[in-house]
Amino acid sequence: MEVNVAMVKFDCLSLFPHMLDGFVSCSIVGRAVRSGLVTINLHDLRRWSTNKNGSVDDSPFGGGAGMVMRPDPIFAAVEELKTPNSRTIFLSPDGAKLTSAAAKRLSAEEHLILLSGHYEGIDQRVREALVDEEISIGDYVITNGTLASAVLMDAIIRQIPGVLGDANSLDQDSFSGGLLSFPQYTRPAEFRGMAVPNVLLSGNHGEIAKWRRAQRLLRTKERRMDLIKSGSSE
Repeated sequence: MEVNVAMVKFDCLSLFPHMLDGFVSCSIVGRAVRSGLVTINLHDLRRWSTNKNGSVDDSPFGGGAGMVMRPDPIFAAVEELKTPNSRTIFLSPDGAKLTSAAAKRLSAEEHLILLSGHYEGIDQRVREALVDEEISIGDYVITNGTLASAVLMDAIIRQIPGVLGDANSLDQDSFSGGLLSFPQYTRPAEFRGMAVPNVLLSGNHGEIAKWRRAQRLLRTKERRMDLIKSGSSE
């Protein structure tokens, strides 16, 4: 029986696309690109500037510090790249917080256009007319959204079937099932007086599974009680 393999196309708009050159060619992301499961196109937003200096920003109406990214080059870029099945995402500190569930949902999309902000942000008309979804990678501010785009792409790409060497890795990741991950050990079995828990050396897979489940619950209660209180764990 023929199996349809999903492929996700990313178009990343940024003022600093070369920040992602290494990201798109290394490790799991690079292998996903080379295997044809993912296409990542990096675009310099200045390409769509109509200013003779190639600038894409201007001072804010009403005054204030910093500069604001203009709407005209962004509209031109998104309208050129957009397809019938594309979804435009703006990386913003006031967007919805990125979660594992959101990454999994977005991994089913065919085409994602990622817009990385800079300076004091982008003209509000872009957000109202072009953006389908706004995502934040956390409650903090970074210099520009290019690195946030990389974080989002990485979270999405590992959810695509065929990307990870062992699909079971997803099941033991932190936040899978609403819990943090369990402690991991490898050889040697004893190191500087610190021993690996006996259950992991027992070969009893049922007991190992129970231990790991208990450790996930314990770690989550100790470090992220909010996950327990939200009822996201089972």
